[in-house]
Amino acid sequence: MLVSTIPLPSVARVGIANSLRFQFVIVLSLGVLLPAFVLAGLRVPGLLSNPAAINSLAAAAAAVMTLLLSLRRMEIYPGVNVSSLILPTLAAVYGYIFAVFAIFRLGHSNSILVASFLATLSACYFIAALNGRAGQRRFFVVPGGRAHRVRQLRQLRSSFLATPHLPQDGDLAVIADLHHDHRPEWERLLAEAAISGTPVYHYKQVWEATTGMVRIEHLSENSLGALIPGLGYRKIKRIADVLAGIALVLPLLPFLLVIGLLIRLDSPGPALFWQKRMGHRGRVFEVAKFRTMVTAGNGESAAESVTLSDDERITRIGRFLRRTRIDELPQIINILRGEMSWIGPRPEAIGLSLLYEAELPFYRYRHIVRPGITGWAQVNQGHVTDLGEIDHKLQFDFYYIKNFSYWIDLLILFRTIRVVLTGFGAK
Repeated sequence: MLVSTIPLPSVARVGIANSLRFQFVIVLSLGVLLPAFVLAGLRVPGLLSNPAAINSLAAAAAAVMTLLLSLRRMEIYPGVNVSSLILPTLAAVYGYIFAVFAIFRLGHSNSILVASFLATLSACYFIAALNGRAGQRRFFVVPGGRAHRVRQLRQLRSSFLATPHLPQDGDLAVIADLHHDHRPEWERLLAEAAISGTPVYHYKQVWEATTGMVRIEHLSENSLGALIPGLGYRKIKRIADVLAGIALVLPLLPFLLVIGLLIRLDSPGPALFWQKRMGHRGRVFEVAKFRTMVTAGNGESAAESVTLSDDERITRIGRFLRRTRIDELPQIINILRGEMSWIGPRPEAIGLSLLYEAELPFYRYRHIVRPGITGWAQVNQGHVTDLGEIDHKLQFDFYYIKNFSYWIDLLILFRTIRVVLTGFGAK
């Protein structure tokens, strides 16, 4: 039996408002065409004879499609609140549009673009409100194997099937352990559901889509697919890391110098703190951070590398730097040197990494991608040190590696902004 390839949002919604065609028609009509025609005084021929207006309409229509496709792609990741992504995603798309118009000196209408931006924003929030009122898909669990594990997920509206028959009404999906040797009547149910268009999911697929973590029993049964994540995207990501680092290092330099001066004035010692960390492919490197403690280990001792809640070693300005993650900014140096990325699993101190490798199976696999300043575990879980929490963090890291792509990086970037503003997970 083949596992369904249908994207599985963390909480599946049903209804016409969740149709991509419906969304495109509504947003294009209300967000692009209507404001443009109103600005033109409802004179369609005059609007269509203006090259600047045509360029603006085409750009606004492209922005709508890019926005909707981006939201739809990021919606499949667990815990995503689409409403919170509308504004930053649309702002990024329109920022790119204005940059293209400026670089290539293309004629355009600022009034049409601004009006379409505001109208598109309103239309998208309207659709999000409709989706919020829509019902949830019902999931039916086929008994047998390990499928019962999904019943632990409170976010999922699921129930066991007592007999090999599916209800005939409503929007539903089937969850089963597709590696289990089911009895013939249950196999027939799975086959009939699949050919009738009812989604059939392997239980691990549902677990990952709901929790954002990858459960691991054996290396050959880890749901990771290929053990080497997308090589093509890895090269693109490296180029983007370097370009972003070069673009930001000079504008940030005065700010970084001021932070360094404040650290020196707050407590004796250097402004920068260097610590040995385990990096890409298990190579040791020295990570750069702003010093936030009076004293700290060099990374080789596990005990000295652990930061406790309300650690007495943290300085006054250090607490602010850790809460806002500003202490991580000097790692631009590590990014430009090729040791780190902007986004990826956080690099652990050598002592901690060796400890975790000894206690947790497959921990070393997280080094298959470059470590990052921020990552999937950090925006979902925050800073952890307990061994049980590290196991959860590892499952978050493996989920990131399995879904290694532009889309999850973009989502982490947006969530990192929230983390910086709220101080989520800091110690």
